[in-house]
Amino acid sequence: MSKLPAAVVAPSIDHLTVGALDGLRKSPKELSPVWFYDELGSTLFDAICELPEYYVTRTEIGIMQEHATQMAEALGPQVALIEYGSGSSLKTRLLLDRLEAPVSYVPIDISRDYLLEAAGVLARDYPSLQIVPVCADFTQPFDLPPITGAQRKVVYFPGSTLGNFERAQAVKVLASMRAIIGRRGAVLIGIDLKKDPRVLERAYDDRAGVTARFNLNALRHMNRELGADFDLTAFEHRAVWVEAQSRIEMHLLSKRDQVVHLGDDEVKIARGEYLRTECCHKYTLQGFAELAAEADLAVTQVWTDRERLFSVQLLEVPPAR
Repeated sequence: MSKLPAAVVAPSIDHLTVGALDGLRKSPKELSPVWFYDELGSTLFDAICELPEYYVTRTEIGIMQEHATQMAEALGPQVALIEYGSGSSLKTRLLLDRLEAPVSYVPIDISRDYLLEAAGVLARDYPSLQIVPVCADFTQPFDLPPITGAQRKVVYFPGSTLGNFERAQAVKVLASMRAIIGRRGAVLIGIDLKKDPRVLERAYDDRAGVTARFNLNALRHMNRELGADFDLTAFEHRAVWVEAQSRIEMHLLSKRDQVVHLGDDEVKIARGEYLRTECCHKYTLQGFAELAAEADLAVTQVWTDRERLFSVQLLEVPPAR
């Protein structure tokens, strides 16, 4: 197995605590989706991707299987592939196998142990590829390792994770990609499309309860990392379609009045109040193109499945005016 460089140190506990408290003081209360993803959360998400109700992953994989060769041709040879929220890197393999002489792969993920394990497996299977894992929250400023020898930098962001963010934050994330790739680079991104809300509600509230466990794991993760004292039995999972915002919201509904402690601070949560843990925006093709344009990126190619449930889109920097 190829030796992997050390991962970049994760964000400090003080920084994470302040961010968590800021969210819990909002109305409605919010938790960042980054709290889903410790080692258990990453494993649960992989299980969600296998569920019959959750169309997202299998549909995107189908698009990649059918069109990855075209995507690789559009990206060109000797790229440095930089993946936001890399997880298990399953879809990445479909792209790596078709890229011409890729120079390096930089997976970025918040879950250090899961990141290093997945990167180690890839280093074994792609011994000629330089793999440099970075443990970071990509929604915050972070440093990339030096990248040399690449003709082009490409940010890969599968899974429609961008839909988790409010518009201003989504533009900010796209702008961070724009800064990384420079004028000659590209972004290859998975974007979920707007569809029948009943399909969406089933996808985010499965019969087996895996998504509910995944949602509650955010509290478990905060308890361990921040010394919080959330009672997981005092919350239940909800998935709600909000038409005005074109999004599914994941909630943790409080079953009783309670007080939660984070360090020296306390947060009161009333019975029937909810913590909003995730917003999953669903886009039209035109709507997403308008969003990308706000970050100085233009959609140059789009690949979808036959039912138009999901899309993989290529973004490039428009010519200077």
